[in-house]
Amino acid sequence: MEIKTNNEELKGVYSNMALVSHKKEEFILDFLMVLPPTGVLSSRVIVSPGHLKRLIKTLQGSLEKYENQFGLIEGSSETEEKEKIGFVV
Repeated sequence: MEIKTNNEELKGVYSNMALVSHKKEEFILDFLMVLPPTGVLSSRVIVSPGHLKRLIKTLQGSLEKYENQFGLIEGSSETEEKEKIGFVV
């Protein structure tokens, strides 16, 4: 499949926090760049429930391969959870 893009999109965006919300028909994934006391929305991705489930399965498989190659990733620290930096549902 040929995918068209431009140089700006190829750079990607950084996110250190995500907010997830949903309706019956869709999931909304907001990726943020938070530098307290403010944050900026980096990207919003809206997907169907079926696509989200496939995405989760793909991410779990990729994470497993990564950890097999590089070792286990430690979970978030208690400090991060108190500051609510990371991924929020």
